[in-house]
Order: sequence, then structure tokens, then C-alpha cells
Amino acid sequence: MVILAFDTATDVATSALVADRLVLGERTSIARTVLADVDALLRDAALEPSDLDALVVGTGPGSFTSVRIGLSIARGLGLALDVPAAGVSTLDALAAGAEGAVPVIDAKRGEVFVEGPGVLVPEELELEPGTVCVGDGAVKHRTLLEARALTVPADDDPRHRPRARFHVLLANEFGAAADLEPIYVRAPDATPRP
Repeated sequence: MVILAFDTATDVATSALVADRLVLGERTSIARTVLADVDALLRDAALEPSDLDALVVGTGPGSFTSVRIGLSIARGLGLALDVPAAGVSTLDALAAGAEGAVPVIDAKRGEVFVEGPGVLVPEELELEPGTVCVGDGAVKHRTLLEARALTVPADDDPRHRPRARFHVLLANEFGAAADLEPIYVRAPDATPRP
């Protein structure tokens, strides 16, 4: 089974092409270049889009716009290629790539997304001293977290990225890509006018 997976929820987008649990290729970029990454992954593996059997996409939480980009790409590809899709929490993918670590995603506004999922200010994180925190929120709030005796790996540590290869391992319910739902955690800033 050939599966294309990608996550665009954070500032760093990841994508992977996996065949029968063997990673054929991985890329790291930004959300707006994921389609170019998908094309490159398929070309490098000498595959065509029609060779894909399924899609897996990160559903957030993360940047509202970035999550929407990923879901839109998954829905479009799923419809065009007539393949099933599964959604996987970006927090779960981060945790899978850093066993024993706590995923912390930057929620902007001085807040972070954490497992639950929930959103809070980093000062409200109640973790045992020495706990390893991974994700772009951990990097952004490194000084505060380390002052609380928490451990944050180096900024360039791959555990800070929601690597798409882990999305494939976590995916368990495939269905129509149009049915994928985002994990937003909080209401959008924009509201309709009365």
C-alpha cells in the first residue's frame, strides 16, 4: 500500500511517501509548497499520483490557515485520485516521533497547544522537572520552560517537527477525504458581521 502523508499545521510542513511501512522519501518545507514536495516525492520514487492508495494528513491543532491548507490539499487529492484519507492529530504525531516527550505547539498569542487537546499559556504547563518538551512551542518558549527545569532539545532537533512518517503509523480510520475534520481547539479570531 502506497500512502502519501503530510502535515502543514506548524511553521514547518512535513511530507512523506510510505510503501508498506517503508519510507520512500521525506521532505520538510512550508505549507504553501507541500504540493511541490508531493510531486518531488512521487518523482523520486518513480511513481505517479495514480499509484497512491491512501492519504494521511495532520489535522492540527496549529495555525488556522496552515491547517486549512493541509486539509484542502488532502480533500482535493482525495477527490481527484479517488483514494481514502485519514486524519491524525499533529500533537499525536509529535509524540510518536519523540517517545516520552510532551508535544508543545506554538498557538501564537503567547499560548501553546498541548495534548488533550488544549490551549494554555506556557506558565500553566504542569510537568515534572526533567520532562522533555518538543515542538515549535517548546522552542519558542525555551527560556521559560528551561527555567522551570523542563528539557527542550536543540532547535534543529528533528523531534520538533511533526514528521509525516509517524502520521502513517498512527492512521487507523480511512474514509472519504471530504469528511476530514480539523482540530482547532479555540474559536477563530474572525467572526461574521451581524
